[in-house]
Amino acid sequence: MKTAIIISDTHGNRAAVQQLKSLCAENDYLIHLGDGSFDLYPLLAEFPDKIYRINGNCDFPKTGEDETVLDIEGVKIFATHGHLYSAKTTLTRLTERAKELGCTVVLYGHTHRAREDEIDGITLINPGTMSRYSEQSYTYMTAANGKAIFKNVAVKTV
Repeated sequence: MKTAIIISDTHGNRAAVQQLKSLCAENDYLIHLGDGSFDLYPLLAEFPDKIYRINGNCDFPKTGEDETVLDIEGVKIFATHGHLYSAKTTLTRLTERAKELGCTVVLYGHTHRAREDEIDGITLINPGTMSRYSEQSYTYMTAANGKAIFKNVAVKTV
């Protein structure tokens, strides 16, 4: 079994990311889906092998990949920020890309709204935002034997 903390859209709120330090220590991965991936720098020094960074539309300079495919305990995951796939207006393009890549899960951000959807056998997860200007949340994932469970977690605003 492997576990991951999934965050997105921190937009300079390093204090919120620092609050996740103990969770990062306890879990196998921290996945940042863009727009503030530079906020991870303090954690990168401590947990370099646990952190995946995806570029968002507000990430300059770009520090990660625009998209990636992860295999965690037999769960094939397509991770992207979402802006390149019109995530604010449709989930169709994300679903189609996941199918092209042979993935059963999509992790995306960009909309600042936490949600979980199932479309054509593809699970789409948006952890919400860790920005100072919205309700903050992240997603906790447990994966084992080719299956994943997701739980969205609201956090206190910092």
